[in-house]
Amino acid sequence: MQDTEFVNGLLSFLQHSPTPFHAVAEMTTALELAGFKPLQETEVWAVGSQSWQPGRYYVTRNNTGLIAFVINKNPLENGFRLLGAHTDSPCLKVKPNPEVVNQGYFQLGVEVYGGALLNPWFDRDLSLAGKVSFIDRDGLLQHVLIDFEKALATIPSLAIHLDREANTKHSINAQQHLPPVLMKIPTTQDMNVDFRKIVLSLVQAQHETMAAQEVLDYELSFYDVQPPAVIGLHDDFIASARLDNLLSCYTGLQALIKSSGTQNCLLVCNDHEEVGSMSATGAQGSFLKSVLERLCYTSAASPAEQFARAMANSMLISMDNAHGVHPNYADKFDTNHGPLLNNGPVIKLNAGQRYATDSETSAYFKMLCARADVPVQSFVVRTDMACGSTIGPLTAAVTGVKTLDVGVPTFAMHSIRELAGRWDAYYLYRALKQFLA
Repeated sequence: MQDTEFVNGLLSFLQHSPTPFHAVAEMTTALELAGFKPLQETEVWAVGSQSWQPGRYYVTRNNTGLIAFVINKNPLENGFRLLGAHTDSPCLKVKPNPEVVNQGYFQLGVEVYGGALLNPWFDRDLSLAGKVSFIDRDGLLQHVLIDFEKALATIPSLAIHLDREANTKHSINAQQHLPPVLMKIPTTQDMNVDFRKIVLSLVQAQHETMAAQEVLDYELSFYDVQPPAVIGLHDDFIASARLDNLLSCYTGLQALIKSSGTQNCLLVCNDHEEVGSMSATGAQGSFLKSVLERLCYTSAASPAEQFARAMANSMLISMDNAHGVHPNYADKFDTNHGPLLNNGPVIKLNAGQRYATDSETSAYFKMLCARADVPVQSFVVRTDMACGSTIGPLTAAVTGVKTLDVGVPTFAMHSIRELAGRWDAYYLYRALKQFLA
């Protein structure tokens, strides 16, 4: 795969993945086109001591978490080459009873999901997407994905004339200031707007054959309709929503699909990293360990020992975006550990184990990058600042697998629109190809 093809594919993936539900749907489509077979957690995956047949498989949980793997003729106790990322991004989620009518304007109440940078959400063209659960004409419960696609809402800023300190002391009250405005209600219209009926109309339009009768619940998030783009005087950058961490999901997915098949490989894309990963689909949950145990336990006379040996022989590269040194805020970075955009993937280290990288996994990744002719950088947070974390330490704690945390350097992380280097995701892809070879 050439760089231009890779970047165009990444932009398309970002455009069609406004929520984790849509991201997993996009990934499963790509996996099936590449010959991966779907598995259900409710099914029997193997019988007795029968070994797994070489092949490509994937399984999802809650339609927001995904695990895809390649099994070859190597014994499973020889271990796996594991890749990890997460599907969720900070956003504004619609509340269950969201209708707000204020001064004749129809708005929706929202919750802030994750550590969102809130100021950039104002004055953007917003749409809604997610999952809807409804009753059909036969009384059956159904679930579908929807996307309004068009700009249907905005969060207007207060004019500076009414807030003279807006550029120096602006603070946001999430309850009061974030409800998006969807429409002005005509004076002749009933003020009781039913949001579920609006959602039902879209479900009926986008899924005509489902015969939806009543919306029971939903998981819907606002997103910016501005499409992702390659920008810069010399096309140096990628600007998009949800680069953290769909960029890593796409990069890992392409590396797995293009892997040679000589190694037992696995990609896990967890949900809920932005809120702590404590869920059925999160890195602190059972999803990955359950799949790995089922792979080992169905193919050995001593499954517990085989699982332990497999984990001891495995390695995980956990991918989550890194902070690129910002030219306007360079003092926020350690002078010797400020990653630059388009200078390659970043090894993330922290003495407090907020990242799982150690000297062995760091050295190994540097070797992979050298083989792939890829530049590599390191990030350590300033000693006087707190360090964030990611799925790497959580996954390592659950599985015992030796782990490395890496990421593509990024500006404006957790903003509604982030910025990454034009070349860095492709650099990371090439290094991952070496890992899975």
